[in-house]
Amino acid sequence: MNSSPFLISGELIDGGHRLMQRVYYEDTDFSGLVYHARYLHFLERGRTDYLRCLGCEQSALLTTDEEGLVFVVHRMEIDFKAPARMDEVLTITTITEKAGGAKMVLNQEIRRGETLLIAAKVIIAVINAKGRPRRLPESLAAQFLAKAPA
Repeated sequence: MNSSPFLISGELIDGGHRLMQRVYYEDTDFSGLVYHARYLHFLERGRTDYLRCLGCEQSALLTTDEEGLVFVVHRMEIDFKAPARMDEVLTITTITEKAGGAKMVLNQEIRRGETLLIAAKVIIAVINAKGRPRRLPESLAAQFLAKAPA
C-alpha cells in the first residue's frame, strides 16, 4: 500500500491543484444536503493540500525565515450553484490567478462530476508573524503559478 501524502492530498494540475472529497453525514443539514458553511471547509482543504503538494506546510511557513510567513483569507466571493448530498464524491479545484506582492488570488470550484456546485474567488493576504503585510517570496509565487509536473 502506498502511503504517499500526495495521494491523499490531491494532485497538482496546470496552474493549480485538484482534490477529491467525499460528503459525510456530518457535512449535511436536516434536509440531507451539504450545509452551506461546510463548503468553506472543503475549500480550505483544497487550499491547504495545494500548499502541501507544493512542498509547503503552513506550520513550517511560520518559521521559514526571521519574519515568518502566514496566509489569511482577506476576501471571499462564493456562488452557490447546486447542492451536494451525503456520500457524493466532490472535486475541489484551486487555480492560481495571481501570486505576488502581498496577496494571492485563487479561483476555486467544487464539482460533482461535471456539475458545478460552488464557484469561489478567494483573496489571500500574505502577512508576517506579527500580522503585518509582507511580500510573497518570488520562489513561492513561481510555484503557485507553475505548470503541473509531467
